[in-house]
Amino acid sequence: MSLLNQKTIKNPVSFSGVGLHSGKPAKICVKPSIPDTGIVFKRIDLKDNNLIYPNFMNVSNTALNTTISNSNGVKVSTIEHLMGALFGIGIDNALIEIDNEEVPILDGSAKVFIEEILAAGLEPSDKPIKIIKINKKIEFKNGDKFISIEPSKLSLDIDFELKYQNQIIGSQRNKKNVYEDDLTEIFESRTFCLYEDIEKIKKNGLAKGGSLDNAVVVKGEEVLNSEGLRNSKEFVNHKILDCIGDLYTCGYRMIASINCSQGGHYLTNSLLREVFSNKDNFSIIEIQERTLPHTLINRSLLRSIA
Repeated sequence: MSLLNQKTIKNPVSFSGVGLHSGKPAKICVKPSIPDTGIVFKRIDLKDNNLIYPNFMNVSNTALNTTISNSNGVKVSTIEHLMGALFGIGIDNALIEIDNEEVPILDGSAKVFIEEILAAGLEPSDKPIKIIKINKKIEFKNGDKFISIEPSKLSLDIDFELKYQNQIIGSQRNKKNVYEDDLTEIFESRTFCLYEDIEKIKKNGLAKGGSLDNAVVVKGEEVLNSEGLRNSKEFVNHKILDCIGDLYTCGYRMIASINCSQGGHYLTNSLLREVFSNKDNFSIIEIQERTLPHTLINRSLLRSIA
C-alpha cells in the first residue's frame, strides 16, 4: 500500500499526567479513526457539545500554549506537542479522548508521544493524503517579531531564530527540512522558561503544574535541571516543535518555506489566519503517487510523506 495514503494509529494508546498550566490531572487516549475525519478531540468528561476540532480558526488562546475551543466554549489546551508528534509521525486521522481541559505535559516535549504512538503502530488506508501547497509569500509582524511563509518545491523548511538576553539561552537559530531531516532533537526538546519569570507566569494563572520534571528552567548562567540540556539547541528546537504542532491546525501537512524570528503560538496562528483568508494563497493537492520526498523519523521504522 502506498506510503502516500492516509494513516491512523493501529491500536489505542493512553497517556496520563498533569496539565502544565491548569495543574489538573488528565488522561488522553489516542484512538484509530477512519479516513478523511482528521484529528478530533473529544472531552469525555462532558456529555454534550464535547467535540473540539484543532483548526486554526478554533484557536482561542495563544498565551504560552495553544488552546482550541468549540462554539459552546468547551476547550482543550496545550495541544501543540501532541499535534507536533502526530504531524511528524504522519497520523492523518485520530480520535483523541481526554477527560479534562488540558493535554498532559508529560516530560515537556513530544518524545513520549512519539515513542508510544510508534509502538502502537500505524494503520494505512486506501485513501490518498492531501497537502497544502503555499502559492504566495505571506508575512506577519508583531514589533520586532516576525514570521513568513512562501512557496517551496517539495519540502517543509522551518528556519527559526530565538533571541534572549539570558546568557544560557542567548541567540539560537536552527533550520530543518521537516520531511527529510532527522527530527529526534526537535521532538525531545522540552518547554522552557526563565526562573525570574515563574512568579509572573503563576500570577497569570499559568504553569500550575510546572516542575523540573516537565520544563527546563534557566536561572542566570545555570540550567536548574540536574540532567542539563538534552541537546545544544534545545531552546530553539522546542520552538520549532511548537511551530510544527501549530502548523498542523491547518488540517493537513504542508509544502512551504517558513522563516521566523522570536515567534510563538500567536505569530503562527496569525500567519495561518492570513494565509487562509484568501484562496489564492494556497492550494489543496491530493497526492496519489510517490512523487515527493519522505521524512524519516526513527529512520528504520517510519516513513511519512508530506
